[in-house]
Amino acid sequence: MTTESDPAASVEVREGTPSEVERLGAELEAALARAQENWNSYLRAVAETDNVRKRAARDVEAASRYAIERFAGELLEVRDSLELGLAAGAGADPARLLEGTEATLRLINKAFEKSGIAVLDPQGQPFNPEFHEAIVTQPSADQPAGTVLAVVQKGYALNGRLLRPARVVIARQPEPSSPYEAAS
Repeated sequence: MTTESDPAASVEVREGTPSEVERLGAELEAALARAQENWNSYLRAVAETDNVRKRAARDVEAASRYAIERFAGELLEVRDSLELGLAAGAGADPARLLEGTEATLRLINKAFEKSGIAVLDPQGQPFNPEFHEAIVTQPSADQPAGTVLAVVQKGYALNGRLLRPARVVIARQPEPSSPYEAAS
């Protein structure tokens, strides 16, 4: 038997026993309850995912904002030491000022070490373009070509990643003397 109230619907309606209708009604209610439960679980999962995303974004922002906090704390000691040196500088003995400057340098080296900053001082090592910047080459009979003769400015690396290359003077082969120069 088809319903005539909705001509677009071609649903066949069977007449069943009251117990069958009750059973189907109970199944329908159970299915609707499971659907609602699944919908609620979905909404909770979406909300939790959104919360995790927002929390991760806050954590990344905080990490980038406060990433140097520990290093900055180490530098405060260096600043204090420099201020003490400046305050004592006018009437201080040069040897004491030198001693204070060396102590300040030790403080900054300690701060660098704790923060994973390594000093690149390649004196006497082979030139490495990944960590060194050649400023000039000089002829050298004492060192092989491509060796760092002098460090103009030390370089720095942070946990193996280059912050600033060492600026260096590189050895090159001396120019051969011409036979004409020897005759003059």
